[in-house]
Amino acid sequence: MSSKELYPLKFKPILKDKIWGGEKLGSVLDKPIGDSKNCGESWEISGVEGDISEVSEGALAGKILTELIEEFKGDLIGERVYEKFGSKFPLLIKFIDANDDLSIQVHPDDELGMKRHNSFGKTEMWYVVNAEEGATLISGFNKPTSKEEYLKVFEEGRLTDILNKEDVFNDDVFFLPAGRVHTIGKGLLIAEIQQTSDITYRIYDFDRVDDEGNSRELHVEEAVDAIDYNYYDEYKTQYDRSAKEAEIGRSQYFITNRLVLEIKEFRDYSSHDSCVILMCLEGEGSVNFADGSVHYKLGDSILIPNTIHSIEIIPAKNSKLLEVTIP
Repeated sequence: MSSKELYPLKFKPILKDKIWGGEKLGSVLDKPIGDSKNCGESWEISGVEGDISEVSEGALAGKILTELIEEFKGDLIGERVYEKFGSKFPLLIKFIDANDDLSIQVHPDDELGMKRHNSFGKTEMWYVVNAEEGATLISGFNKPTSKEEYLKVFEEGRLTDILNKEDVFNDDVFFLPAGRVHTIGKGLLIAEIQQTSDITYRIYDFDRVDDEGNSRELHVEEAVDAIDYNYYDEYKTQYDRSAKEAEIGRSQYFITNRLVLEIKEFRDYSSHDSCVILMCLEGEGSVNFADGSVHYKLGDSILIPNTIHSIEIIPAKNSKLLEVTIP
């Protein structure tokens, strides 16, 4: 197959039951969760070993992401991206349904991740698709602290006293660099963009046990060297919510724009040298490209290959999309 036959790709969701999960991935985003009452994550586009995404539609249906990258290389993900990452897709795209609080956790940066796990670190961002009334999350510390103070309050069972709790509303955005202590709170449906890594250091899990009465493993000692103990004035990302296009996340790993569309929108990707990922957070419509058209609806994620230099997004209903590129 030639690069001319590449087209916008959809993948089968990889669904993950979690002790804190619920049913919104099915009831809101139409994921095939079946009878699950605690489906917590839908991995939309994944290159994580053991959980590689499989194409769901079109001539490439049944192919997995790593096979596609090996076959199409820079034509699929971008020449510069392929040169840096090879067949390892550098991002993991998810939807998360928190029917209960997730554990308080932290992720290592690239240096520590590679040293300990031969893995990338995990910088991530969250876009709040839906927040129930009173929902909160934790991001960072609420005052300047230190490793010594952290260990003291942790050992005294007062860790949450020094953590920053945020009230959360629809369309809120949080950027979480590796090293930031965090947790997603109950009642949040979130779109997550992150580095390709599944390394999590679980610090505290609210003394929960599973159906068999077992506590989940904690990684207290591993976390100490991964934590960023600095205090920051603001943890929630500020952006112009009235804008039809707004940049809401920028790092060395990904750039994310929010698009709000009422009429058709032309997008020029000719200067990117990167694939583009679209996540639909509201509405439905079609993505038109030179050789055809792909339908999208709420909950869909689409990978636009690097060889498709422009698209036209035509909303059938007012649409809200995240547009992600790899810098």
